[in-house]
Amino acid sequence: MEDKRRLDEILARLRRAEEELEQELDRLLEEKRRRFRYTLRQGRVVFERGIRGWQRQQRMAIWRYLRTAPLLFILSAPVIYALIVPLVLLDVAVMLYQQICFRIYGIPLVRRRDYLVVDRHALAYLNAIEKFNCVYCGYSNGLIAYVREVAGRTEQFWCPIKHARRVRDAHRHMEKFFDYGDAEAWRTRLAELRRDWEQDFRDD
Repeated sequence: MEDKRRLDEILARLRRAEEELEQELDRLLEEKRRRFRYTLRQGRVVFERGIRGWQRQQRMAIWRYLRTAPLLFILSAPVIYALIVPLVLLDVAVMLYQQICFRIYGIPLVRRRDYLVVDRHALAYLNAIEKFNCVYCGYSNGLIAYVREVAGRTEQFWCPIKHARRVRDAHRHMEKFFDYGDAEAWRTRLAELRRDWEQDFRDD
């Protein structure tokens, strides 16, 4: 019991530190917006007058970009881009899954737009290939983060038991899972944990 209380105190301090970190990151982001002279209006990036013209001057022409790229980079591009097929299929499947199953289970839906952020194409200093790559990377990495959150909420509902060994970079829900081997908690507190979403989504 003492170990659990100590762990809860550490986790509470960690949450406070995370909140402080989020506030500091927001402050730094606002400073960078002022430095690079852009704002967000209804989720859309808007640069100050004259900035886009200056950015265009920094753009590398496509022919030069391709000419200076290592040959193996160019030859490997189809392998990278081919992943769009399974990624889109995963995206559609997970969207359908949570729209159907989360509503049945009473799990809060994951807001896809919070994870899939595609805005680097607005940078005028990127050429068409670089913009395409940035859209692709933003979509792919955002999708994986979105899918991970859907999977994490599913795990909290169906099998919230910690593993016997530490998991590297575990999702945020795992900290409140039941200890490995704690059969009593599993049987007596599962229904309670299945409804315990409020703290996780206080900012949603």
